[in-house]
Amino acid sequence: MHEREIQFEEINLKAMNGMGMLILTLALYLGSYALIIFTAIGMENGSSGFLPNLMMFIGITYAVIGWIPFLGLKILRPQEALVLTLFGKYIGTLKGEGFFYVNPFVSAVNPTIHAGMTTATDDQNPLNHQAQQQAAAKAAAAAKKTISLKTLTLNNNKQKVNDVLGNPVEIGIVVIWRVVNTAKAVFNVDNYKAFLSIQCDSSLRNIARLYPYDESVEGEEKTLRGSSQEVADRMKTEIQSKVEIAGIEILEARITHLAYAPEIASAMLQRQQASAIIDARKMIVEGAVGMVEMALDKLNENNIVVLDDERKAAMVSNLLVVLCGNKDAQPVVNSGSLY
Repeated sequence: MHEREIQFEEINLKAMNGMGMLILTLALYLGSYALIIFTAIGMENGSSGFLPNLMMFIGITYAVIGWIPFLGLKILRPQEALVLTLFGKYIGTLKGEGFFYVNPFVSAVNPTIHAGMTTATDDQNPLNHQAQQQAAAKAAAAAKKTISLKTLTLNNNKQKVNDVLGNPVEIGIVVIWRVVNTAKAVFNVDNYKAFLSIQCDSSLRNIARLYPYDESVEGEEKTLRGSSQEVADRMKTEIQSKVEIAGIEILEARITHLAYAPEIASAMLQRQQASAIIDARKMIVEGAVGMVEMALDKLNENNIVVLDDERKAAMVSNLLVVLCGNKDAQPVVNSGSLY
């Protein structure tokens, strides 16, 4: 593995100025036609011999093959690169915006042009699949085999995985990445975009099964919902370790979708609602007990009324019913004695 990575280390190719070579190539090409015309005129006027025939041969030959040097003219936009091979051998990567001239016999390599990335949903619909192929063909023609060095975003479809408790959850991530080594991206893997997508799905599945959704377990305080930053950082580290061979740098990984699977979503919602109701009732009871205690202290402190144990119990019961009830209390007027 180490020898393979060294073999495909990126080589920065130095190219000549394209504008100067374009002018020179045009001049030579036009000069060949001028040479043919003037030599033919001279032959018609009686000029003959070895030199006129040689000049005619040179002019015709260059007129036939003079288009070949034009193949070496390359135009690059900002944040683009060309991975060039000469008769199957990698000779270097051309970077930097501008107009360049390279060996006309080199060929640019970009494995992502002819390899589409479809999903199962797209394959089920022939019309969508055909439209996607046509769009990919147009994009490939516009790309001209250049490798993008821009910061790109990969947003894979959400997956259904089991958390550490075995609960099925749906989770999706977005990965921000870029190519930093064009040679590794082109030659170490078959299609670096598809390779990245598969590794993101694999890492997402591996990391998601290590944490609970929102309920802590013994020895584990982090959850998918409550510790999204820590989970994303760990996911970024794992994806980076897997795509290093493809010359890709992972800048950021974020969770974009997180929910229980539909088959257990309603049951988990009821559990969350029950837990919330219990917490709310606990707070209400604690507040009601404090208010009853305060009311009894105030009554005893100001000697407003003297209550025996039975009356205190009745008062406590009434106050708790009023304070802890779900509905408004209905007052009852007592005109007689408690006894």
